[in-house]
Amino acid sequence: MEKDFDVIVVGGGLSGLAAAYTMADAGLEVLLLERGDYSGAKNVTGGRLYVNPVREMFPDLWKKAPMERFIAHEEVSIMDKDRSITMRYDGSELAQEPYQSYSILRGKFDKNFAKVTERKGVSIVTKSRVDDLIIENGKVEGVMAGGDALTSNIVIACDGVLSLLAEKAGLRKPGLAKDHAVGFKEIIELDRSVLEDRFNLEGDEGAARLYMGEVTRGKFGGGFLYTNKESISLGIVVGIKDLMEEPLVQAPDLLDAFKQRPEVARLIKGGQTSEYSAHVIPEGGLNSMGKLYGEGTLIAGDAAGFSMNIGVTVRGMEYAMATGYYAAQAAIKAKEAGSYGSDTLAVYEKLLNDSFVMKDFKNFKDAPHALDNPRFFNRYPQLAGDIMRDLYAVPNGSKERIYPTMMKYIKFGEMWAFFKDFRGVRKI
Repeated sequence: MEKDFDVIVVGGGLSGLAAAYTMADAGLEVLLLERGDYSGAKNVTGGRLYVNPVREMFPDLWKKAPMERFIAHEEVSIMDKDRSITMRYDGSELAQEPYQSYSILRGKFDKNFAKVTERKGVSIVTKSRVDDLIIENGKVEGVMAGGDALTSNIVIACDGVLSLLAEKAGLRKPGLAKDHAVGFKEIIELDRSVLEDRFNLEGDEGAARLYMGEVTRGKFGGGFLYTNKESISLGIVVGIKDLMEEPLVQAPDLLDAFKQRPEVARLIKGGQTSEYSAHVIPEGGLNSMGKLYGEGTLIAGDAAGFSMNIGVTVRGMEYAMATGYYAAQAAIKAKEAGSYGSDTLAVYEKLLNDSFVMKDFKNFKDAPHALDNPRFFNRYPQLAGDIMRDLYAVPNGSKERIYPTMMKYIKFGEMWAFFKDFRGVRKI
C-alpha cells in the first residue's frame, strides 16, 4: 500500500530538523510534526553549539544562521560557600575563523533552521501532538496525530529526552533517575556595551563559564553562563538522583541562590529576565542508551540519549544535529533499496559508529561514573578555597612559607583520597 510520506519526523528540534533538511535534499517526501507553536518555542538548552563536528554536514546553513557570539574565552569557576576561584583561558585559536563554537538562542536558531528546511520542501506542521505509533505486524507504519492516521515508510523519533515513541517502539525502557539531570535557565537581557565591559569582550567575542561546587550545594551538577549579543544565558544543571537524596533541596531554589552569589550578582546587575525554562537532560552516556533502530523506525538526538557531560565541556546540540543527519542517511539508503526493516536501517548504527558521535561516547563512556563523586562538588572546592585564602592572606606578623601553607591541608589521608579519585578520572 502506498504511504502518505516517505518519512515522518516527530519533533522539530535540532535532530528532527537536521534529519528533515538532509532527506529533503535527497528528494524524499518528508513530514515533520512539532508540538510547539514553532520550532524552538519549547526548546531549552544552555545555549552553546560546537560547529566544527557538523560544519560540513550542513554547508549552506551557517552563513545566515542567527548565531549570537563566537566563544573566544573559556572560563571555569570553582565555588566554596564564601569564596571562589575563576580561571580564564584565552587562546588565539578560539578567535580565528572558522570559529569553533557559538552561543545561540534556540528560539531564534531553530525557527530559522525550520524556515530553511521548509524551503527545501519539507512539510512542517506545528501545534501537532503525536499520540501513538501505528504498528502492524511488528513494524512501525506511521503515527496517530490529532486523531488522524498518517502513514510513512519510516518514522524518526526526535521527540526529546522522555521519548514515548521510542518506548512504544520497544527501543528503550523508561529512564532511570541516575541517568538524567534537570536544567533550569534564565535569559537575562543586558545592554550590549554593559555586557561587553563586564566580560572584557570586543565585537562579537563571547565568553562561556562553567561553575562547580557550592552552586549545587555539593550535589552532582553545576552552573553555566554564556554571553549572547544582548543577553546572558544563566542556569544550573543538577542530577535528578541527587535531588532525591538527603539533604533535600528544591532545584529552582538553587538557581535563585546562584544568582545572589556576589560573583554572579555583579555580572547580571541591572539585567531583566526575559525567559525562564526547565528541561530534563540525558546524562547516562553510552551505557544508558537503548537500541537506535527498529522495524520502520529510527531514534535520534536527546530521545536516544545523545548528550554528554565530561566536566570541562557539556555537549548535546552538535550530537543532535549529527544523529539527525545520519538517521536521514539511513532513511535515504532504505529508500534506494526499497526496504524499511531493521536489517536495512541497521546502517544507521554503522554510520554513527564510524563518526565522531559514537567515537566520543565510547571515549567517554566512563565519565558519568567517574564524575558521580560528591568530593568533586564539595570537598575539592572547599579545599581549593581554603588553600587560596591562606596563600593570599597577609597576617599581622610573619607570613608562613608557601609549601607548609599548602601541606597543612594536603595530609596523607587527603592525598590517598585524591589518588583514589584520580584513578576514576583518568578514564575520562
